[in-house]
Amino acid sequence: MLPLWLIIALPLLGFVVTGLFGAKMPKPAAGAIASLMVGAAFVVALLHVLGGVPEKAISESVYTWIQIGNFKVDVSLLLDRLSAVMILIVTGIGFLIHVYSIGYMAHDHNDLEGTRYARFFSYLNLFIAFMALLVLADNYLLMFVGWEGVGLCSYFLIGFWFEREDAAEASKKAFIVNRIGDFGFLLGMLLIFLAVGSLNYQEVFAKVGELDSGTVGALGGATLITLLLALGAAGKSAQIPLYTWLPDAMAGPTPVSALIHAATMVTAGVYMCARSSVLFEAAPTTKLILCGIGAATALFAGLTALAHTDIKKVLAYSTVSQLGFMFMAVGAGAYIVAIFHVFTHAFFKACLFLGAGSVIHALGGEQDMRKMGGLAARMKTTNLTFMLSGLALAGAIPFAGFFSKDEIIGSVFAAGQAAGTNGIYAIFGSIGLLTALITAIYTGRQYSQVFLGESRWNATQHHGTEASDDKHAHHSVEPHESPAVMTIPLIILAVGAVFAGFLGFPNLPGVPESLHGFANFLAPVFASEHGEHAEHKANVVLLLIGAIIGWGGWIFGRGLGLKQAESAFWPESMSALSLDKVYNNTIVKLGYALAMAVRWIDENIVDGIVNGVGILVGQSAASLRLTQTSFVRNYALAMAVGGAMILAYFLTS
Repeated sequence: MLPLWLIIALPLLGFVVTGLFGAKMPKPAAGAIASLMVGAAFVVALLHVLGGVPEKAISESVYTWIQIGNFKVDVSLLLDRLSAVMILIVTGIGFLIHVYSIGYMAHDHNDLEGTRYARFFSYLNLFIAFMALLVLADNYLLMFVGWEGVGLCSYFLIGFWFEREDAAEASKKAFIVNRIGDFGFLLGMLLIFLAVGSLNYQEVFAKVGELDSGTVGALGGATLITLLLALGAAGKSAQIPLYTWLPDAMAGPTPVSALIHAATMVTAGVYMCARSSVLFEAAPTTKLILCGIGAATALFAGLTALAHTDIKKVLAYSTVSQLGFMFMAVGAGAYIVAIFHVFTHAFFKACLFLGAGSVIHALGGEQDMRKMGGLAARMKTTNLTFMLSGLALAGAIPFAGFFSKDEIIGSVFAAGQAAGTNGIYAIFGSIGLLTALITAIYTGRQYSQVFLGESRWNATQHHGTEASDDKHAHHSVEPHESPAVMTIPLIILAVGAVFAGFLGFPNLPGVPESLHGFANFLAPVFASEHGEHAEHKANVVLLLIGAIIGWGGWIFGRGLGLKQAESAFWPESMSALSLDKVYNNTIVKLGYALAMAVRWIDENIVDGIVNGVGILVGQSAASLRLTQTSFVRNYALAMAVGGAMILAYFLTS
């Protein structure tokens, strides 16, 4: 069997080749090399999975990275059924997005010198390499390297069009906000090491009881550690209060949105929580908080999506909302269900983002849904794939999103019954149902505004990939279907959006056990960590409610979009849901005032003390300089006087 490190090394090789030599290659060649490297990594991962991933994890040590006394960290890779699912998502979806980008970025009118095309693909390859490292790491420190690496790559990719102010600001915002969460993750790792003396997953999980003893136990033990880890996850996976970076990140190229903000980076927090499930099981308070944060984020972002008319911003807030669902599942202890939603969401959300990119590409950079409409006949493939993926996002039966979203809501209600706190979990579950309805409404509305009704795109549009800074680059657009290199990935992703859900068929009476394929595959990972895996029985009533919500909300939103084709569901200014405004009026102003106060102290007190010491030393030196006359008689006189004083001291004492 091929070594696991090839999954990381291949895209890393693509990064080096395209980064060093890509600018001298024809555009398609650089894109093809980068895509080939990720495709090869997917093949290696697929061969490992097809070869059979055993119930017990496979560990592959590459070399010893750090060894100080008894502390040792290896660059060691772990393949179990959880990392197998994630690495297939990362490399498989990543490969399709790379292929799509070959056509999409070929007409980037911001690339005047023709060198950015290769740079874009080198960044994509580096991102895949770091994400693969994050997923395959067998210890927290190595995971943190991949964690920080994808954060760095997101800065590069979001700010790819750095000459645009919105892109430059968005990249800095994503980097800074994520640092807040990363600091929590780092503190959590330090406490784990203090408690058990190791950062290796298996060693940490085997000693989970020691987290509540000694110094770490006195500080809060497992609860404090998991809260810090959850803070890291909230930053990377865009949860309240750290979600504000993700909608702004839409300033980057659309393939970046599909890769980072739909299928990989933003799900890293969910993966980390699932990987650390044994720790979270030891901290029920953290789980309850996580479930509440997820529910609030899902509802908050869903309502905000109704207030937007930018095709990518709607999908961005939708991503935040869906991540909220995943955190609800983690908080309910349904880790398999959370990963199942990660799996299905990767297909339909990546397809929606790439479909949005196809529309933007066809309309010469237009992103305002109020200036679209009537595209179904002109962009048949994009229309069909966008509709199917939209139905999956809406949770319409029998599409993928229905199965995973219903499992989450059912798991939340079931968690309340199991924990004896049915009231609070019932509230969270009800919020999930309400958010599912809102999701179906804004998804149906978006589809109809973009593809149905009368065309509203005859006005002069920008010319270029998304929004160009060239104010003179306008033309009257004539929408057309995207080339095959862009539509083929859409078709493959749409197939996944339709059928992926059947891998996790609901646990209904009389349904064969073999249809619970996804849960059966992942069960050994979690059973080995915190007891026998117990999948909750599907609630038939909730299934029916979910089916009605999915289709009913979609149909209502579709009709609403036709009636309100040139407006949002409600004005963004009335939504009162922007945390950015709250932060700008509180934290930012407070931080600015604090910075100004520190600056005043620095200039008037610190500098005053430093300058005062300098003046004192200077004046003292000037006074002492008067004693340096260069006359020997003066020095002899001084020595005589000094000697007389010493002699007098001894004679009188």
